[in-house]
Amino acid sequence: MTWEQRLADAWASIDDHAEAEFVALIERVTAELPDGDPIRTFERAASLDSTGHSDLAVPMYRQALDQGLTGERRRRAVIQMASSLRNLGRSAESVELLEHEVTVANDHLDDAVKVVLALALTDVGREREAVSIAVGALAKHLPRYQRSMANYARLLLEEDR
Repeated sequence: MTWEQRLADAWASIDDHAEAEFVALIERVTAELPDGDPIRTFERAASLDSTGHSDLAVPMYRQALDQGLTGERRRRAVIQMASSLRNLGRSAESVELLEHEVTVANDHLDDAVKVVLALALTDVGREREAVSIAVGALAKHLPRYQRSMANYARLLLEEDR
């Protein structure tokens, strides 16, 4: 079994463990990676975040990014850190991170970026923009009305001006 599979299995078992037990499990699996490995730091941060410790996760997400985390995990770290910042009452920081993230990548995580951005925007008083982003992200997943919903999303911002 590969390391990635062992990690995936550990994550799949999160609901089978108490918080501390799950964090310890991720610690054991990631201990197979060298100190300073950004993947190790990211996965440890995610385990803390997933068990309700956003305050401990945020500095570790930053550390993983500073260590050179790349690819999908880099994007997940930004999304997860922004969500954690929002949970910690630091929504303006969350908005700043995600407004930048919307411009730097285009992949299957785009809608996750937009959903967390919409939540953070509501916290900073930019509700119309938040609804516009959420409707725009959702529109492409609808079986019908995609064009109409995309137009409504655009109009929400135009009416705000």
